[in-house]
Amino acid sequence: MSSEFTSGAGALDRRLQAYVRQVAVRGREVERVGPFTATFDPRSDNAYLSYAFPDADAVPTAEDVEALVAAYRGRARVPRLEFFPSVAPAVAGALSAAGFAVEAELAVMTCGARDVVALAAPDGMTIEAPVTDDDLRGMRIAQHRAFGVQEPEVDAAEVERQRASLREGALAFLARDTASGMVVGGGVATVPAGGVTEIAGIGVLDSHRRRGIAGAITSALTAAAIASGNVELAWLTPGDDGAHRVYARAGFQDKSTMLHVSLPE
Repeated sequence: MSSEFTSGAGALDRRLQAYVRQVAVRGREVERVGPFTATFDPRSDNAYLSYAFPDADAVPTAEDVEALVAAYRGRARVPRLEFFPSVAPAVAGALSAAGFAVEAELAVMTCGARDVVALAAPDGMTIEAPVTDDDLRGMRIAQHRAFGVQEPEVDAAEVERQRASLREGALAFLARDTASGMVVGGGVATVPAGGVTEIAGIGVLDSHRRRGIAGAITSALTAAAIASGNVELAWLTPGDDGAHRVYARAGFQDKSTMLHVSLPE
């Protein structure tokens, strides 16, 4: 890993890493391994649902990294980390020396109260909060399909997890085709921590893309989160250039970089 991964946005990165530290442990098994907090999703072996992050200014030893790998291998999980490299500049090199590879170097975009751009839903669409269990199920199915899951199953337990998250302060919006009533997309603003929320899971079915729906969902979520009085700053990581353009239209601006790394088999 090159030295460029050790640059960042200072105080902002520390604030966002503190946010991750608070929210990543919700609903996950947690283990302290040296200067790392390791989290494990007990329900799924999906590699992206279990990850670790370092303490601020961590200087891990080779033994610390070895123990972290063992913790993930012992649970049949892929050793992965998601973190802001400027918060712990020594970590990238220690992971690289142990064979970890970069999955993604993601742009970090943020939006504050003065930055939000109101984007209206396109004709024939409504952006609304899910109310019924069918709303939540339809939203989750649309999100899963948007991210490539061909035959998604959303059982009662997943619906209840979504509803519990909403009770704790998360927000969700879905996009509905007014003619058919079909839910065609959705997204969430995670439970706030320290005045920060993450806008996540923005997904729209292939059949309804490039119509401004994703931008309208993003705008509605961000505005509602800030209007709640619990959020000063929203952030997200676009998955590609197209998503980056969508979020920029909603008022998000590039501010930093987040690193995702994992250890290949």
